[in-house]
Amino acid sequence: MSDCIFCKIVSGDIPATVVYEDDDVLVFMDIGPIIKGHALVISKEHHDPVTETPDELLAKMHLTAKKIAAAQVNGLGADGVNIIQNNGIAAGQEVPHIHIHVIPRFGEDGHHWNWAAKKYDSFEEMAEMAEKIKAGL
Repeated sequence: MSDCIFCKIVSGDIPATVVYEDDDVLVFMDIGPIIKGHALVISKEHHDPVTETPDELLAKMHLTAKKIAAAQVNGLGADGVNIIQNNGIAAGQEVPHIHIHVIPRFGEDGHHWNWAAKKYDSFEEMAEMAEKIKAGL
């Protein structure tokens, strides 16, 4: 897509600091890192959303994220890694091109997720949600 920033990175029209590349995926440093060392795994072909991305490509992207996570632990001395795929504007996706964030984490990095776990009103409500999801399969 001519207006996609990630497609422009793949084509070389926009520079990026590349960490890894093969025929299907490109990994580069996020210019707005949550933690320094934050990398993005993207498909070289334009795909979006995750539900429309070919299964084999999505699997390869996740295996690449695993490889990058190990490299962050081994190369940066990260204590842990967040692997995140935001899908859709409501989920915080800013670039409409399938991508996975691989974020190194350090014990004292100062970053805290605003994760406020909620509760179902009842087991029945949770079961109803599960049935709706099953119906969507």
